[in-house]
Amino acid sequence: MDYISTRGKIEPVGFVDAVLMGLADDGGLLVPKQIPQLSPDTLHAWQQLSYPELALELFSLYIDGEIPRDDLKKLVDDSYGTFRDDEVTPVRRVSNSLHILELFHGPTFAFKDIALQFLGNLYSYISQKHNSTIHILGATSGDTGASAIEGVRGKEGIRICILHPHGKVSKVQELQMTTVDDANVLNLAVDGNFDDCQRIIKELFADVAFKQRYHLRAINSINIARILAQTVYYFYAYFQLAKQGQGEKVNFSVPTGNFGDIFAGYMAKRMGLPIHKLILATNENNILERFVTEGVYQPGEFRGTHSPSMDIQVASNFERYLYYLNGEDAGTVSALMSDFKRDGRIVIAGEALKQVQTDFEAYGVQNDECLSTISSYYSDYSYLLDPHTACGVAAAQRYTADDEVTVALSTAHPAKFDEAIQLINIKQTAPSQIQALSGKPQFQTRVAGTNEAVAEQLLAFF
Repeated sequence: MDYISTRGKIEPVGFVDAVLMGLADDGGLLVPKQIPQLSPDTLHAWQQLSYPELALELFSLYIDGEIPRDDLKKLVDDSYGTFRDDEVTPVRRVSNSLHILELFHGPTFAFKDIALQFLGNLYSYISQKHNSTIHILGATSGDTGASAIEGVRGKEGIRICILHPHGKVSKVQELQMTTVDDANVLNLAVDGNFDDCQRIIKELFADVAFKQRYHLRAINSINIARILAQTVYYFYAYFQLAKQGQGEKVNFSVPTGNFGDIFAGYMAKRMGLPIHKLILATNENNILERFVTEGVYQPGEFRGTHSPSMDIQVASNFERYLYYLNGEDAGTVSALMSDFKRDGRIVIAGEALKQVQTDFEAYGVQNDECLSTISSYYSDYSYLLDPHTACGVAAAQRYTADDEVTVALSTAHPAKFDEAIQLINIKQTAPSQIQALSGKPQFQTRVAGTNEAVAEQLLAFF
């Protein structure tokens, strides 16, 4: 399996090189040269697989023998053996039409564990097999950082630096990152918002000489391995419903800020998974909703919300979707991204916009609606949603009919966002692992939101 850039200016690379490259050296994002196509017979046969067995089959399609199957199986088993639920991502029925796909049973109680436990183990495997230096650089709006650190902390041959926006993540998210005192972990609290952190990361990776000199590797969803790992739970959830005779008109409602989680669903659909609707849920930072409804992709005013992991204006995975929307024409994508860099906006219309609206429904959930959704589902169904999941559920309510079944992706345990839950007078008991964070010393360095300030820290650390 070859991987190519959305901007078309690099030679095709294999899976391991794609993982190590992270951001393509031409500034684009890596995608598989061909998306594997799955027959109905294959989908039917896979219904009986466990989550790790399903992950092994799907990863094998994209790795194509580059990692021996026995080695890959061990990577998968080690990655998902850390989860608290035997199903890894169980599907919970809440009502006749709504199911919740619980993606928070990993070590840090967030959906990012599903991809980052695997990617952390994969980086360790590559480091050992290829005698490679792995210096991981990533940015987080809250959950990625803790998951990435948990995936590689203490591992030989790997160092990790994570940027987070100072004061703009939940207290639990901050504690999960900054109470880690391993020598191979550096936390930088950046003055600014997540978009500033993400911009710094992408610009440092775009400096190819700097990236190669310091062996920088990506942990964010610009890394194609993240997306591939996230496709698995769409298949798994669909299969659980299909086994119950609910395989017709299954929708997925996905809270997303960086477009990675819903792009994984889009990839699953292109592979042949018969998804009915992909519903894109955002919050008041609703650039993606405006793109779907109006065809205009343009950052607006940053808003702090009760769902801070989606407080994102510039979605790093959006370029991958543009590539497929424009018929896999790298030249068009390159021109569009140049226009975006110059003008700060991308506008599409006509048949292209109709295609977007065929691919997605979209809804931006306001703060009050987010809280009222949490309150009503706790009252009516005794099910406590975290604020991000609540956005997904609110969007599902808006766009699904009574005869349709919707799976809303639950991206985090509600205990990670108790500040919001307390606003509606709901008391919860946090898991013991989260309770244990309180009072621990924190290790972080506050820096200005500039490339130079971050690079200075990296040079001292790496």
